[in-house]
Amino acid sequence: MTFFRTFLNSIADAGRELLDGRQGCGAKPADIQILCSDLITQKGEALGTALACTVVDAYLEFDETEKQAFFEMLLTDFDVDQPVLNAAIAQYQKTPTPTTTQAVALAAESLRQRVIRGVNMAPGGTHAVISMREDLLKLLPHNPSLQPVDRDFAHLLSSWFNRGFLELRRIDWNTPANVLEKLITYEAVHEIRDWDDLRRRLDQDRRCYAFFHPALPDEPLIFVEVALVNGLAGSIQGLLDDTLARITAESADTAIFYSISNCQKGLRSVSFGNFLIKQVVSELRAELSNLTTFSTLSPIPGFCRWLQSLQDPSPHVTRILEMLDTPGNLNTPDTLSDLQQPLMQLCAHYLVNEKRKDRPIDSVARFHLGNGARLERINWLGDVSEKGWAESASLLVNYKYDLAKIETNHEAYANDTTIVHSRQIENLLDGAPSPYSPNQA
Repeated sequence: MTFFRTFLNSIADAGRELLDGRQGCGAKPADIQILCSDLITQKGEALGTALACTVVDAYLEFDETEKQAFFEMLLTDFDVDQPVLNAAIAQYQKTPTPTTTQAVALAAESLRQRVIRGVNMAPGGTHAVISMREDLLKLLPHNPSLQPVDRDFAHLLSSWFNRGFLELRRIDWNTPANVLEKLITYEAVHEIRDWDDLRRRLDQDRRCYAFFHPALPDEPLIFVEVALVNGLAGSIQGLLDDTLARITAESADTAIFYSISNCQKGLRSVSFGNFLIKQVVSELRAELSNLTTFSTLSPIPGFCRWLQSLQDPSPHVTRILEMLDTPGNLNTPDTLSDLQQPLMQLCAHYLVNEKRKDRPIDSVARFHLGNGARLERINWLGDVSEKGWAESASLLVNYKYDLAKIETNHEAYANDTTIVHSRQIENLLDGAPSPYSPNQA
């Protein structure tokens, strides 16, 4: 990899000399549009690489306003070449063959995809493209017209980050410090407080894995943290408690996936599917044949937000919301006892019945159910942190990966939108009051 990087840099350096010679010694065009146009029309490897570097360097100097203008330029100036597309369609209609069909497909590709591919030619270009998309995602909520640009970024990144390219590595205390630091930085589910906390998460009864891409050898894409325990875990406090005795990996019967953190925000919505879970399970089973159960201990990030967003809630829900909004109720045993059953019933309803386009509205549920897991158990006071209380009233959920049924569950979910769930979940749903007002249509 070091040799390849050196080789790419030498090409870029040679190209910069050509670029300087073509533009006049040391001259650089200020217009990013000209740079991008040159990038997609230049066939020479050295000059193309130099142009890609120049585009990246220019972009890195942009402020927020200039970045927005850059993406708007990609939208308007580098869209589909309409005359070329029209000609390809006309030829296809005249002679519908595999060749003319392919010509239509190629002509329908926007020019900005070529720009993005061109940027990827630069040393470090893949990281630059991911960073660009991260910036673009921040702009989208207030600039929905940029959606076509984002779709092109996502399309290319999905191809480049195909699961076949990913490498799984185990992370332990001997992993280089720069990667360990990133584990602390990127942990998105349960904050790693310090290096001692990290050491605990890499102890004998823990496993941690990360996925890497060849173009980003030192940049993890996803971290997966696993606790080796006996029986289903229902509390993150118990898993992360420094004072509890350790067990040996060989005495555990259950692997609990308690944190899956995406490290690169620019890869949001680029799915690696159940490959991620399956490969980690394969690694664990190869090392520890004593493991018989594989499950998550997962957050429910949208639960309280959904409760609070109900436009016409039932009196039952209104009362619960008032109790949740009262400071100190987490420390009041009687109040907690009153909240437990109704909250768990509402959560079961939320996970099974509340959908958007026939899929659960909860993002974590979509991920695990889509990967073939079964909705197994809702855990009371599973996460009593401030974040856990705010997001899900301290509830956590187990999604169980039964290896003999993963594919069946996945097919039922994908084809029939079936959410496979346990008897515990069914019991919570049976007789649960509706969260909606009787007057609501």
